[in-house]
Amino acid sequence: MNFSEICFGLRNPESSDFVNVNGYFVDKEILEDYDKLTKLLERDGFRLQLESAYRNFERQLSIWNRKASGQLKLLDAAGNPMECPEDEEQLMYAILTWSALPGASRHHLGTDLDVVDGKACPEGYEVQLTPAECDGMFLSFHQHLSELIDGGESFGFSRVFVPGRGKIQPEKWHIAHLPTSRKYLENFSLEGLRRIYEKTEIACKSALLDNLESLARDYIYPYFI
Repeated sequence: MNFSEICFGLRNPESSDFVNVNGYFVDKEILEDYDKLTKLLERDGFRLQLESAYRNFERQLSIWNRKASGQLKLLDAAGNPMECPEDEEQLMYAILTWSALPGASRHHLGTDLDVVDGKACPEGYEVQLTPAECDGMFLSFHQHLSELIDGGESFGFSRVFVPGRGKIQPEKWHIAHLPTSRKYLENFSLEGLRRIYEKTEIACKSALLDNLESLARDYIYPYFI
């Protein structure tokens, strides 16, 4: 298996490496522990609901470009809608507040999940994955999940985007199966990512290429744990 392809989100989710869980593709190696975590949470009164899992390069690129063009909402650090900056570099950093760099997103691995409590969702509610939800309708769920993680009872799953680690905003909804993801991060190549950006139609390309080393320091490597 080519681990550099994994980091760039080029794996084929239709391959035997993946399984489909409620419409989302996940690496088959995490399935057993995912099922264990699901059953434990169910026992404790919650329903683990997936909101995102494997995301390929093209999907992450689409999110990035649509945020840059204003087709998707840009959110500030508090999770409130904001205007798109006209300056390319400022726009790049605004997108990075809540969106990973295409080709360096942990969602490319198939080991990382966005999760909420399905039992707490009002009927017809569209989950937004925001801090307000974490502190509101999903508060009990995330508090309990934190207790499981801190107590070593989360079957290898942990949070990656936490306060004080890099410059990405904390994301309580994002959990990663660290024992599996670590082996997929070993051969990540920043220069390989640069080459991909050079031949890709990506918004803020000049700013990305000019600042790639510092972006890696603040937005990529701190989360390769």
